[in-house]
Amino acid sequence: MTYCVGLMLDKGLVFMSDTRTNSGVDNISTFSKMFVWEQAGERNITLMTAGNLATTQSVVSLLDERSKEPAARHPGILEAKSMFQVATLVGNTLKEVIATHAETGQRADAAFNATMILGGQVEGGAPRLFMIYPEGNFIEASFDTPYFQIGETKYGRPILVRAYDPTMSFEEAVKLLLLSFDSTIKANLSVSLPLDVHIYEANSLEPGAQFRIQPDDPYYDRISNDWGVALREAFGQLPDFTFPEGLA
Repeated sequence: MTYCVGLMLDKGLVFMSDTRTNSGVDNISTFSKMFVWEQAGERNITLMTAGNLATTQSVVSLLDERSKEPAARHPGILEAKSMFQVATLVGNTLKEVIATHAETGQRADAAFNATMILGGQVEGGAPRLFMIYPEGNFIEASFDTPYFQIGETKYGRPILVRAYDPTMSFEEAVKLLLLSFDSTIKANLSVSLPLDVHIYEANSLEPGAQFRIQPDDPYYDRISNDWGVALREAFGQLPDFTFPEGLA
């Protein structure tokens, strides 16, 4: 399993993904699930993946190879004229890979499924964020639906729903996402650190900050511990439940 989040802010886009993959409790590995294509002044594109590892790696490899081969570039990820074209290209490549490996042909076989979050900006357009499904179709984020999650989504969603604000700073957004990941990690052993982070500032068209949060990161440890304390204190301050008369 995995957990990835793409967040749309007034200031730009924030991406975070875990790195754990597993095929049972005795076969756990670390693989990056975040991939970035950059051309300074022209485009900045981030892709995060969840699902069958062979499928997602094949998709990324094809996108890379076709961006380097002149005969196969059109409309390669480094030549697409808009983020919509990039999303269409990624969706078609995902559908192609699944169809190649699944005996059922064009139908997305569950054994080869993958879901992806794509975000970024191409010169001449605004920053955009998409969720791409195994069938190759996709939906786009808006300020009504300003973030996407893939993988193990349910544990980390409540903090996003309650605390997200489009005007928050990048620093606040990273803190929010770390709390969302912390809730997921504590509830599900198939999600774990290290966490990959990419921040893209809207309209910069320049490489954004990319870094990895390791398991021994002191800031992560502090907010994880402090958040637990704060929740217990908030719980204690809530009024006690009172049984209806005659039931206690």
